[in-house]
Amino acid sequence: MKKLYILLITVGLYSCSATNHVYISVLQPSPVTLPPGMKEVGIINRSLVMEKNKVLDIVDKVMTLEGDSLDAQASQASVIGLADELINNKRFTNVTAFNNINLRSNVPGQYQGPLDWEIVEQICREKHVDALFSLEVFDTDSRISYTTVPVTIRTPLGNIPGVEHHASMFTTVKSGWRIYDPVQRLILDDYPITRNITLSGKGINPVAAAGAIINRKDAVKDVSRKIGQDYAYRLLPYWIKVTRDYYVKGSDNFSVAKRKAQTGNWDGAAVLWEKETTSSSRTIAGRACYNMAIICEINGQLDKGIEWAQKAYENYNNKLALQYVNILKRRKESNNLLNYQQEN
Repeated sequence: MKKLYILLITVGLYSCSATNHVYISVLQPSPVTLPPGMKEVGIINRSLVMEKNKVLDIVDKVMTLEGDSLDAQASQASVIGLADELINNKRFTNVTAFNNINLRSNVPGQYQGPLDWEIVEQICREKHVDALFSLEVFDTDSRISYTTVPVTIRTPLGNIPGVEHHASMFTTVKSGWRIYDPVQRLILDDYPITRNITLSGKGINPVAAAGAIINRKDAVKDVSRKIGQDYAYRLLPYWIKVTRDYYVKGSDNFSVAKRKAQTGNWDGAAVLWEKETTSSSRTIAGRACYNMAIICEINGQLDKGIEWAQKAYENYNNKLALQYVNILKRRKESNNLLNYQQEN
């Protein structure tokens, strides 16, 4: 199935030597490729600490200023965020978060080793899912700073010296996810995500200054939910902007084609470039063949673009063309993976 993956084309506002820049937005395959037939998935949370390590967990919570059950609530928010986004992904027919599966972490805040495959297979078999998304680690770490700043306080009786109280809290939310494929016994992805939150406030007394920190738990839960959503995006293709050089000098046709390209009339520019591919000047013919490869990429014709770039290098020794051949070949491989992902 033929697809066009170029969304936006703009011409750079400057030139360098005999070339100008063109910026192209290209759709990239998703970082994670799931096998065909993976339609029903489950989500588990094994980041909570085992009962036998509760003392260690309590110490961790005290040292990192965590509120009561904050990690448990925030990690659950992350699971919900992931579940919501996976449900929005049309490739899945069913997404279920399993809150009653008691898988625990040995040590708080540390990445665990992978689950045994027998456990993965048992869960998938009993829950009738094709794969498991697992929150492997989740931890929050906070630091508080408190200062006073001299200020001038205006009163009806005049200005008097005073102090302003400043309080701030910096919280790091750490998480790590894995995707287990029980059929192939493969971990399809193993990915940590870290986000930071800074809350601060000021006032005429410590209570007023600390007011902004009171809602810390809600802020952590909101960020945690966003972490789950962001992880789901690893299953989606994404856009990047790439830069290509194209020739604008060499003949009158190149000068006119440059102006056409600057107005977005790439087809008109291509007509003039194609005329120069038979030029008696090897330099001009090589540049024209190279530019024809550029217009082919713009139009999504990668195979034809490779042919033009090869001709520019092989027949006319155009130095830019050899590198461009390899760029187009990598884009073709990327598009093949993208087609595979989207057809499954």
